[in-house]
Amino acid sequence: MRAVQTAIILLSGVALAHPFGGTPSKRNPSDGYPNPTKDQLKDISWRADGTLSNAPPPPKLGESSKTAFQALAFGEEFEQAYFSSLLSNITNNVHGYRSHYRYKKSELVKMLTTVVAVTLACMLTVRQLQEELHAINAINVLKHFKVPVPMPCKYHFPTTNIDDAFALAESFTMLVVGTLQDVSQTLAINGDNGVVRAISSVIGQEGEQSGFYRSLLGRVPSEKPFLTTSVGAFAFSYIYNNFVVPGSCPFDISIINLPIFAKLDVKDCSKGLDIKPKDQTLTFTTDLTNIENAEMFIGDKGDGLFLTYFSGQLLPISEPIKNVKWHKGRITFDAFFPFKENVIQGLTVAALTTSNNFTAPAMVTGATIAGPALIQVNDKL
Repeated sequence: MRAVQTAIILLSGVALAHPFGGTPSKRNPSDGYPNPTKDQLKDISWRADGTLSNAPPPPKLGESSKTAFQALAFGEEFEQAYFSSLLSNITNNVHGYRSHYRYKKSELVKMLTTVVAVTLACMLTVRQLQEELHAINAINVLKHFKVPVPMPCKYHFPTTNIDDAFALAESFTMLVVGTLQDVSQTLAINGDNGVVRAISSVIGQEGEQSGFYRSLLGRVPSEKPFLTTSVGAFAFSYIYNNFVVPGSCPFDISIINLPIFAKLDVKDCSKGLDIKPKDQTLTFTTDLTNIENAEMFIGDKGDGLFLTYFSGQLLPISEPIKNVKWHKGRITFDAFFPFKENVIQGLTVAALTTSNNFTAPAMVTGATIAGPALIQVNDKL
């Protein structure tokens, strides 16, 4: 797949999924997804506390905007599967999900049910665009422009308790918010102004979700004054590498014209999701075997490789890697985390890159060989 600097929208959708710590289960087809009847759509709207937009579809879409809508469907399906599985675990009293010190089970079920319905409504927004004229609907946009439509994959989720599940949800929700910034930029560049209003409303809704998760976790609800940006290829790679069951997608993944980078992990007990607020050295690992543009670095000392961070609206921050160790194609290395100088609270998005001195986030995609890793510094109440 060619590396393209394009947007990706990540909302939600229903899919086959591994529940947390469980085996694959099928979704409940009673909601009619992905082709609900009018009555099913009305029921979803009631549960989501709102209806779809009735704005007409956009008259045109640029090529990178079309890719964004393909990735939109891909990401939505993952997120809905995640929250559906989390809701199921709480409802069915799965060990680790039976209670939370801030909320009763009944309150959690109601809140999660609403979140699931809201995200499903967002998914239907993108799936019902042309036929229903209800919203900016990615799949109907794709159908309208005769672009291949990705369908749900199967997923596995790594958490085993309710707190870790919400912590992970808060992190990828903020990755969504950062990526939607990239979507807006791409749409603006392409002159696709017909969908910008709807995308902006989704950014706000995702931010509301994040504030709830942060409150639930005992963190300051508003993460930072300017939320961390990201790029489309990072969100696509993060979901594919961390949650998709290999070989489970019922379509050729290459129809989405975005690169999939090597999986990058933070080596600490929280897997990067609870880093202390201080300057420090972090350790990362990734397998660069058969990764394009990485061959020349395998077995070397790490010269020319950088750990590049996105934080807030700062330009990308690049730190040279050090203490490099190899085991065949797998590299383990350290990189400085410049917390104090840059006030790196909340979400940081990190990637292993072959250059530095980037003057815009979009420039990082073409230089990335592994990533992203998500890093969270949590301002706790």
